[in-house]
Amino acid sequence: MSITTRDTMGGLAKGLSVIETFGVEKPRQTISEVSAASGLDRATARRCLLTLAHLGYADYDGKFFTLNPRVLRLGTACLAAMPLPQIVQPWLDQLSETLGESTSVSILDDIEVVYIARAAQRKVMSVSLMPGSRLPAYCTSMGRVLLAALPEAEARERLERAPPPARTIHTLVEPAAIMAELARVRTQGYAQIDQEVELGLRSIAVPVMDSRGKIVAALNVGLPLREEDWDALMTRYLPPLLALQGELKKVLR
Repeated sequence: MSITTRDTMGGLAKGLSVIETFGVEKPRQTISEVSAASGLDRATARRCLLTLAHLGYADYDGKFFTLNPRVLRLGTACLAAMPLPQIVQPWLDQLSETLGESTSVSILDDIEVVYIARAAQRKVMSVSLMPGSRLPAYCTSMGRVLLAALPEAEARERLERAPPPARTIHTLVEPAAIMAELARVRTQGYAQIDQEVELGLRSIAVPVMDSRGKIVAALNVGLPLREEDWDALMTRYLPPLLALQGELKKVLR
């Protein structure tokens, strides 16, 4: 079925674009900030924000707007309707318990990864991660696994659309350098990140494939920085990730 513009609700689209401007790095925003981030004019952004506050989806202190827990109903309903999180969560819990480290599964949404399942053993980032959390794809292990699964031209287009910011002194930001890393990930079948998202954080990720070999998500383990070289870390953590990859491939249809 083809959907035309006249079949859609512009007001709903604008409201959703306002909601999407909030995230881990922008939990509190002014009307002007939301206007700039959403591309809406200030008056429209203001009406959308006040509507969200009136309906109980946001709080307003006179200057800043903050989304409140009611908005989680939207994401929770989506996650509940997706079989993948329900399937992977028990496996993830077991893996995390075995490794003694936090593990996650995410999917790709344009230039971000969205966490759909997580088993936390310890806090490895300054922000709390949970299902629904988002991080940039270009500098995360799961993001690179998922970007590497795209056609090369599509991955490059996403990287070149907006200059990636350097989150740490170790972050790769040049599209050409990231594309080279994606090629390596594609060849070796896993991604490793060393303090590119946040100082003190390393991670290893592998693709999650269905029974036909299609990559549908990514699986990772997050590790605090230790005095261990990558060879030792890969020897300890990559085999369990690959083993779970194999088990999930058997059950994902």
